[in-house]
Amino acid sequence: MKEFAVYKGEEMLAMGTAAECAKVMGVNPEYIRWLTTPTAKRRLAKRKNPDKCVVGDVIS
Repeated sequence: MKEFAVYKGEEMLAMGTAAECAKVMGVNPEYIRWLTTPTAKRRLAKRKNPDKCVVGDVIS
């Protein structure tokens, strides 16, 4: 089972499975998985203030 870490800048918002992170953040698990996709990473790179964006990483 994949584990995710979700950050906003340097602050960790949630860590755990997609369902656990989604419950903490009040979003769908699909959104947590989407945060780790190449598309999400490209969109983040184009932002003026990427440190204010929500970012997800797969940790296991």
